[in-house]
Amino acid sequence: MTIKYLISGPGVDEYPEAGLFSLGDDSRGLVYVHRSIDREATPSFLVRFDVASTATGEIVDRSLLFNVKIKDINDNAPEFPKNEFNITVKENHQRDEPVFQVVASDADEEGTGNSRVAYSLVSQTPSPKEPVFVVEPSTGLIRISGCSPSEGASTFKLLIRAADHGTPQLSSTATVNIAIEDSNNHLPVFTKENYQLDAAEGKTEGDVLRLGVEDKDARDTPAWRAKYKIERGNETGNFIIQTDPSTNEGVLSIIKPLVYDGTPGRSLIISVENEEPFSSCDRGRMRSLHASPKNTVVNIRVLDTNDAPEFQPPVLVLRREEGMKPGSQLGQYTARDPDRVPNAIRYKVAFDPASWVAVEEHSGILTTTEILDRESPYVNSSTYTILIHAIDDGVPPQTGTGTIQLFLFDVNDNAPKLIAPYLEVCEGTEKALFQIQAEDKDDFPHAGPFTFHLVESTESPKDVWKLGQNFGDSAELLMLKSLSVGNYSVPFRILDKQAFSRDQSLYVRVCSCLDGSTCDPEIAYASAVVGGGAVAAILAAILLLLSFKNGLPFIPHEMGNQSLVHYNEESQQVLSQDTPDVKDHISPSAVYAEIRKDKPPTLKRFLQLE
Repeated sequence: MTIKYLISGPGVDEYPEAGLFSLGDDSRGLVYVHRSIDREATPSFLVRFDVASTATGEIVDRSLLFNVKIKDINDNAPEFPKNEFNITVKENHQRDEPVFQVVASDADEEGTGNSRVAYSLVSQTPSPKEPVFVVEPSTGLIRISGCSPSEGASTFKLLIRAADHGTPQLSSTATVNIAIEDSNNHLPVFTKENYQLDAAEGKTEGDVLRLGVEDKDARDTPAWRAKYKIERGNETGNFIIQTDPSTNEGVLSIIKPLVYDGTPGRSLIISVENEEPFSSCDRGRMRSLHASPKNTVVNIRVLDTNDAPEFQPPVLVLRREEGMKPGSQLGQYTARDPDRVPNAIRYKVAFDPASWVAVEEHSGILTTTEILDRESPYVNSSTYTILIHAIDDGVPPQTGTGTIQLFLFDVNDNAPKLIAPYLEVCEGTEKALFQIQAEDKDDFPHAGPFTFHLVESTESPKDVWKLGQNFGDSAELLMLKSLSVGNYSVPFRILDKQAFSRDQSLYVRVCSCLDGSTCDPEIAYASAVVGGGAVAAILAAILLLLSFKNGLPFIPHEMGNQSLVHYNEESQQVLSQDTPDVKDHISPSAVYAEIRKDKPPTLKRFLQLE
């Protein structure tokens, strides 16, 4: 039987690389390759071999699989992921720590010389005598060769080569740009060893002295910025020193007034260091070192000035009983001059809102000019505040201020009084209950609880009013029967806890209420009381009528606006009768009421003659 060979699969009649392999003579089984192949794209092909009958084409034996492996050649150079890298390195970077790592990859067969990469430093710019940076061949780690990478340069450019170990050897390069960030390897130094300062006593002042320093580190970096400290001489806390961020100078200020004590002067020891710790090269390695900061001396001369007098104590508390008469001595309040040579002092009242006190100009003795009243609106929580000035005769004159807190003990000099002494009641109201409230300007125990009494009066209607329950600062007032329209007074006697009292009246207006609950604001009709004054008014009206001749007579304004009822808030005699007398009233009569908070109502009556 005659046979022939067949091949099939990837590289023959399938993807990838179909048509790459073929049988030149199927009777002999020779396989031919028709073109070159990229191993990095397809490293191997799995090809199937079959034996078939030449006559029938039928497969006569089982298939054989052959793995065709493509042999690598060094046709790929190592490649960096980027052509250029930019990094920043601190000047005090430690030699043991890598600066950067470059890594290149080779597409040739792994584990062979064709893909094994070695790194080398081709060049560095600028080019010092000794290389500043080194590259580890096997890892691509870049390290510092010595203490400082700067060597006077702020940037370096490294050309790194990556080469394989194949034949022929292939390679590529990449550039690493390194920016050197300055570190603190130079200490700041004062431009002057000592300074002189004249400072006036008694004043606070900013920026009285500036201290300059030189620093060779890069400007506006933590390695350059200075920190100042007052090491000695500021035990009393008079000074503070801060850094001017724009000039790096130390700015000295006086934050607590200086005192001239007659001594020659005082000195401040001021040190300076950088924000970043100092580092230096030690046996080929950069190390952070504790270097003693540089110092300078500021010699200060305190200038004597005229100081203001000082009261002792600054706040004087006096306790007195209210009611002290004018001319009484309150006490003595004096000041001292802190200057080494004291000046003469005179005193004057600077603040006395109620004008209660006077001060003797040379002695500081205080006397009263008015009666002291604890209930004055100028007294707050029983305390009255007075300010006294002490003025010396120095050049220029200086003024010191002292405060007197005058605490006034209360005496029972105020009787209780009604808070609201006026009441309006609608006509026809009976068996009504009202609550009346009193107040006392005095303090405990000269104030409440109060005792309320009704005082009998010929002017007050009988059996109309009665007191109910007492609540301490108020009491119930019961209206037992209704009253006709008019104005009435209810006399009271209100006693405080010490039985100090004052007779007073509650003024009641009985009026017509159009809505049943509120007095008509303009007109109230009432029966008028005809007493002696009313009779005189009627006679005057008759005389006016008799004087009629032609037309209406001239009537003075005062005669047409008569006040029939006058009330007094104190327990004084009522000048005109306020209780309606039904026997003598004139009807009809219009009565207008003016009600104010500051005075009792006044009735204006206009007579209608028939």
